[in-house]
Order: sequence, then structure tokens, then C-alpha cells
Amino acid sequence: MAIKKKSKPKSSSNGNRPRTTTTRVAADAFVRPSKGTSTHLRSYSIPDLRLEHPDLSVSQSTEKDGHVRYEVTGNLDAPVPPIRDSKYLTKQQCIEIYRFMLLNRKMEVALENLYKQGKVVGGVYFGLGQEACSCASAYALDKDDWFAPMIRNQGSLLVRGFAARDTMMQYMAKADSPTRGRDGTSHFGDIEKRNMVSPISMLGDLIPVLSGVALGARLQGRNVAVMTYIGDGGQSTGVTYEGINFAAVQNLGLVLFIESNLWAYSTPSEMQYRCRDLAERAIGYGIPGIIVDGTDACQVYDAAHEAVERAHAGEGPTLIEAKMMRMKGHAIHDAAAYVPKPMFDFWKKRDPIARFENYLVKEKKWLTTKENAELISEVERVIEEEREIAVNSPMPTPESAEGGVYCEEGCHDIKPKYGIPKIKKGTGNYKATEAAVHLK
Repeated sequence: MAIKKKSKPKSSSNGNRPRTTTTRVAADAFVRPSKGTSTHLRSYSIPDLRLEHPDLSVSQSTEKDGHVRYEVTGNLDAPVPPIRDSKYLTKQQCIEIYRFMLLNRKMEVALENLYKQGKVVGGVYFGLGQEACSCASAYALDKDDWFAPMIRNQGSLLVRGFAARDTMMQYMAKADSPTRGRDGTSHFGDIEKRNMVSPISMLGDLIPVLSGVALGARLQGRNVAVMTYIGDGGQSTGVTYEGINFAAVQNLGLVLFIESNLWAYSTPSEMQYRCRDLAERAIGYGIPGIIVDGTDACQVYDAAHEAVERAHAGEGPTLIEAKMMRMKGHAIHDAAAYVPKPMFDFWKKRDPIARFENYLVKEKKWLTTKENAELISEVERVIEEEREIAVNSPMPTPESAEGGVYCEEGCHDIKPKYGIPKIKKGTGNYKATEAAVHLK
């Protein structure tokens, strides 16, 4: 498929080659050479759906006392772009995503307060500024699809049916939490009802696990989408490469979101990698890559929807880079003093919830001011009720610590989720039937 391109040289935020944008998404991640072209010359292009390309640059300097300081330069007064209309979402679906984003934000505010009250065991990890990516991406999944969130994707849990109290109780290590108080962070899953694989602390390790889930489903006669996330720092881990490469080679339905949020803990993106956009790495895997504005719920949803449809059709993985900024430190104990204040100010104007609210109320007029206020009040009421349930949940008894850590023989049966691969009769081997190879 041809790609319409509009090229305009522009200075790079990390000092690399000029940017090339595309105005239409291609079915493939790259353009193959045409006939008559030398085979060693190739032209590649990554679709970039953003309506804004922030031209900011972060530089490092060392003070006399030896402390490292970062400065940001560029057009910090650029106007906030509009929300791009979705090709797929209805009015009601947009309002539902907006509500999930509000729930996500209000839940994390409640968690921060619980931490300050000394009711949280350990730290808390926030997705402030990333609610559009977490909620709109998970909203694109079908019921039988699988997902594995990272620590900042707590909004995706809400979309997939978890209650806010589940996350709150988990952080407080309560007896009624998903892990019954055996963990104080987001390490819990649900492979029975919600098709959720538990987060893994080692960055990138979820990618081969989800690829394995997709392979297992294929062996059972199903093409499913499997969605997970990785940050710009974690994207540099070796297991990330291994997981994506396996999914690419096996043509598995991996939908990978790179949450390009500008900081890998305290290291700016300019000092993490050389390429202009992490979506470019899709070219090396031979899979489609796309760039979206991670603060625009419509862009996130559309990219996720198309990637999920590709997965269902057996067309393999998709890499989606969502550009945004992590608006708090790595965790609650990190004040993010290393981030230049003008950088925070720039991205605060691009708050995904404020932008979506403006889109629904003022631009599309799908919500009146009164309806929006009532929706916000309803979300606040729900969060307060969930907080009360979480706070009043008892702590686990000491003797309960010895159970449920390891799977004892006969504690549960592990059965195929979708069915057992059929075997050709009389072949004397385990060769799958044509129906298992050419999926439904």
C-alpha cells in the first residue's frame, strides 16, 4: 500500500535526523523498494498520527558542587492541539472512556492520601498524565483478548472489570485484596475471568509471556490479541527484543504499547537511545509501527483498535509508541526534582483528562456542563465508597501467610482456555490438523 508522505526538515529533540511525518496509516510498517530499485536501498516510514510534534530538547549540566541539572529548551508556549476525532468510537463510548479516565485519576488521588495517612504498605506508583493511554487502549480489547498492565496502567484494570477497591486494598496489603495481603503493590492478575496476566517487576518480561499466551491460544484454535506495555527505558532491555522478535517470527497477535513518557526514572529520553522515535524499532522486527499522542484518547483507541483487529485476523504484532510525559516521579518517594519545571508546565497544559473534557463538553457538545459535573460527582462518590470498603477490610491473620504461596498438588486444575488442538488420526505423531494451522 502506498503511503502519502509530507516531509519537512525539523530540528530533533534529541539531536538526530529530521522528522518525516505521514498523513495516512499504511497496512505495513515500512515501504518496500519498487521494481528496478537497487535491493540494498530501502525506504522506510513510520506513520505519525499526532497533531503536534513538541520541539523540546533536554540538556545536562553539572553544577560546581557536582550535582547534575537538566534544562529544557524549545517552544514551551506552543498551543495545545485539538483532540483528533475517532474513526470508530461512538458518543457513548467516548463518554465511557472519559469516565474510566476520571476513575483512574480519582483512585490515584485517594491512594496518595492513604499513603500520607500511613495506610499503604510500601510505595505507590502513579499514572498521572497517562490515563488516556491506559484506559483507551484496554477499551479496544474484546472479552476474550488478554492484557498485562505495568505499574502505571491501573486504569486498564478498571476498564477490564476490577474495582478501585481491589487496587487500594492491594496497596494496603489487606485480607480482601486480590493477593489476600501477600503483596503490597500491583502484582496480581486474573486468568480465569478477566484474562489478566500479573505484572512482572523485571522490565520487558511481560512481552515474551504475552507472546506465549497468544501462541497457546493459537494452538487451541484461536487468534486473540494480547496487549501489554513497556516504558521508554524498559524498551531497551534484551528481553523486550526477544519477546517482540518471537511474536514477529511466529506472527502472534501482540499489541505492544511503548509508553514514551520522557523519563526512565531520572534519565531523560535523549540520554537513553539514539533513534528519533522508538516506533522506528518496529522496522527491525519487520512489523507495523505507529506513533500516537498518548494524551489523546481517540488516537490511542484508534491505533489499539486497528492493532487488535490485525491480531484477530492473524496478521501478527503491532508496536504503538504513545508520546506523553510521566507527570510524577517514578514512585511516590520520588519528588522528580530532576525534571525542569518548564517541562512540567508544558505537559500540564496537555492533561489528557482536561483535553478530553473540553472535547466532550465544548467541542462535540456531547455532555452539557451540568451533565459533566454530575458525572464527576458520581465518580467521586464511587471512589469514596470504594475507599471506605478498602480501609475497613481487615489485615490478614499471621497464620494465613503460610498458605497460597505455592501451588500444592490438586489445588486447582489448569485446563485449556479455548479447546484442545486436534490431531490427525493414523499419523503416529502430533502434527496439528489443517484446521489448527489455518485458524478459525
